[in-house]
Order: sequence, then C-alpha cells, then structure tokens
Amino acid sequence: MTALSLREPSTKVDAMIDALVLAFRTDPAVRWLYPNSHQYLTYFPDFVQLLGGTAFDADTAYAAENNAGTALWQAPGSYPENQALNTLLQRTVSPDLDTVFALFEAMSNCHPEAPHWYLALLGVEPEQQRRGHGSALMEPVLRECDRNAQLAYLESSNPDNIPFYERHGFEVLTTIQVNDSPPIFPMVRYPPALQS
Repeated sequence: MTALSLREPSTKVDAMIDALVLAFRTDPAVRWLYPNSHQYLTYFPDFVQLLGGTAFDADTAYAAENNAGTALWQAPGSYPENQALNTLLQRTVSPDLDTVFALFEAMSNCHPEAPHWYLALLGVEPEQQRRGHGSALMEPVLRECDRNAQLAYLESSNPDNIPFYERHGFEVLTTIQVNDSPPIFPMVRYPPALQS
C-alpha cells in the first residue's frame, strides 16, 4: 500500500478534501464544532482547506490509493492559515467562541518548540479503514523524520485513534479539554536518534 503525493496526476485537492469529509463525519471534536449536518457539509471542507492548506501548496498532502484517505502534513516551519481559520470559525461554528478559541490556543501551545512535522489531518473513508491506508499515509513523512532526526506531532481528536498512532511511535503528551469541548490528545513521535 502506498500513498501518492499531490503532484501525482491522479490526485486532486477536491477528492482529498472529500475523503476527509467522509472520514471525519463522526469525529467527536469536529461534530462538536459542526453538530448540524448541513453546517458540517457546508463548512468543514473550508476548515480542511485552511487547517491543512499549506500542505496542498508544499506537496506534503498525500492521498491513499483511489483517494480512500488523505494526510495533510506540514513541514517544519510551515503553519496553518490562522487568521483565515479564525475568521471561518467566528462565522460558522456552534459552540461558544470563547471556548473554541481557548481550545485552539491550548492546542497551539502544545506544539513542540523544536522543529517538527505536523500532521494537521489524517482520515480514511470509513468503508476503507483497516486496510493499511492510514499507515501508508503516514509512512513517507515518518521515514523522513527518522532519516533527519525530526519530531512528528499531531492532535488526536478521537480517543479511538490513539492506539493506531501509538503503533506508529507516537505518545500522548496530555489531554486538552475546555469547558464542554471533547478531549483532544496531543501526541509526539521522537525519531530513534532522539530516543534515550
């Protein structure tokens, strides 16, 4: 099983976003932000574009075979479109905005200070899960992290996914929860060269 980078002619941004929309349709944190189906289908694609948009531009967006899943990786020093993301959240989410922004700030504060690869989003369509697509979407960047002794970081918004990430060497740093938000689990992966 292999992942294709965005430069491959068979992958398109719209198809990659569609895969993430299908993958996150029952995600606790995303559906807390967008509990109404119409709201979710209308605004979550924009959220994906803004959170992982630099991955599309930098060729660090990966698609599974047949666009069954997508991983949006941000290279060290690359960041989401925070101002545009904040504007989108202000006009589209259901929860209290103070809680939403406090949650995102807490998540931002958990990023390692050292340069790191950030897995902004990873999702596989439900019908295609448990077939190796998720692992294939992580493999190119984790291999680079090991080769260059770099950290990888992510936030798991679904506790059911923690064992999957742990199998790939990630460990939970803490649990973030603000008011009525679902818990978020920041996770970091140290390459073998940095492990003691």
